[in-house]
Formats: sequence, C-alpha cells, structure tokens
Amino acid sequence: MTSTSEVNNPSTLESVIKLLRWDKPAGRLILMIPALWAVFLAGEGKPPFSLVFIVILGSLATSAAGCVINDLWDRNIDNKVERTKKRPLASRALSVRVGIVVFIVSLGCAAGLAFFLNSLSFWLCVASVPVIVCYPLAKRVFPVPQLVLSIAWGFAVLISWSAVTGGLSANAWILWAATVLWTLGFDTVYAMSDKEDDLKVGINSSAIFFGDFVADAVGLFFALTAGLFAYLGTINGFSFLFGVAWAIAVILWVGQYIELRKPNADSINYGGIFGQNVTIGFILLLGIFVGIR
Repeated sequence: MTSTSEVNNPSTLESVIKLLRWDKPAGRLILMIPALWAVFLAGEGKPPFSLVFIVILGSLATSAAGCVINDLWDRNIDNKVERTKKRPLASRALSVRVGIVVFIVSLGCAAGLAFFLNSLSFWLCVASVPVIVCYPLAKRVFPVPQLVLSIAWGFAVLISWSAVTGGLSANAWILWAATVLWTLGFDTVYAMSDKEDDLKVGINSSAIFFGDFVADAVGLFFALTAGLFAYLGTINGFSFLFGVAWAIAVILWVGQYIELRKPNADSINYGGIFGQNVTIGFILLLGIFVGIR
C-alpha cells in the first residue's frame, strides 16, 4: 500500500519526468509537428528515415531543454499561478542545481544530434538557443511573449527544411510563417487560462495584450495559418487529399473560435483546444504526406 507521504513526495525520477513534461505528451508533440511538416514537404514525401529519426529526437530534446529553462526562470512565479504551482521547481520538489543539470543534459543531447546535420542546419540550431533561453524573460519585458515562443517554434521548420535540402526556399519561409501564426494562436489560447493569475503576478501575455479581442486575434491567427497552407498546397500542386485534410483542419479551427467566443470564460476548455491543435497538426502532416504528387 502506498503511504500518504509517498504520494505527496514523489521520487526524484518522477519529478524529473514532470520537469521535462514527459507526463504531458501534447506539448512535446506540438513542437515536433512543424519539424515533420518541413521534413516531409522538403523531402517531397520521402525524406531519409535517418533524418526523420534525428528530427524526432531533436525536437524532444529541445522541447525538454525549453521546459526546464522556463521553469528555472519562473520558479518564483509558477508557485503563485494555480496551473503551475505544483511544477517540481516551483514546489521545491527539485532543487535549482538538479534543474540546471537536467537542462545541460537536455541541451547537450540536442547539440549532439545537431552535429549530424549540415552546416546551415547546425548554425540555425545554435541561433535558436538564445531565443529558447530568453523566452521566459520576455514575459517580464515584452507585451506579447508568445511571439518569442512562436519564433522559437519557427526554427523547427528552418532547421528541418535546411537539413533536407541544404538551403531555405520560398516554400520554407511560407511554412515558417504558417508555423509562427499557428503557434501564436494555440499559445494565446494556452495563456488565456492563466490570464487572471498573470495579471496578479504582473507578467505579460498575448491573452492580456489582446484583451477583449483575444478570441478574434486567435481566430485571425488560425485563419492566416489556413490561408498559407492553402497557398502551399496550390503552388506545389497537392492532390485533393491534401484539400480534405486542410478542410478538416479549418472546420476544427472554426469550432475553436466559436468556443473561445463563449460569453462565460469559465465554460471554455482551453486545455482541450490546445490539445486539439496537436490533432490538427497531424491531420495537416498526413495531408502533406498523401497530397504530394
């Protein structure tokens, strides 16, 4: 039988898993998705398996490092926010020293994988590190910190695309823009659930910045994302199967917009909307895979 103290005091391993967010796979997958979009689109549906494997591992390692550095910077803020107060560093289940070690190991794994890529991709990996490290600080000084996170997400496209082709074409930048806008949308939704706590603590978020127009802002970000994907499908001559996937994604985004416009904010399932964007991402990935002629 598990004692009460064992339940209330998780092991170090359990706390590290929570620090890395491995207990919440949606957040890990949602970074992997743009990287896979880029790999399969740049590789015309048939990228090298070894590269796909590196991209998957790299996105997991990078996501882990990002989560840890975020929690290190925010450990004295997270304990004042209802959703985050039980995070290992905020609750002091793990020490700062352990957090730093886990960050170094995670970043080291990502760096090791970067050495398997070409020169351009490697230096794009290097360029992404300051953005990842500084995102948590942006909450203190920048009114829309989710834009910084979105740019960090965009590096997943640029790194993966250049890893396949050795360069960055117009298609890569269109996909980058779609990824930045998509991330702005779903991460603004994520921020909406913390709006009241963020106001009390005194940190910035896009949910606060857009105020009463936040639902419309999210709807606009998703609409622009859909438009860029439609453009990509058109200029690359994707089959109607991509159109089917695109239409399903649009229907789901419209449903999310309607949900966000509910007058009673307490009835909105922000976590569900965030999670549904993982599904949308994979639907679009499938559309790219089957739609490339």
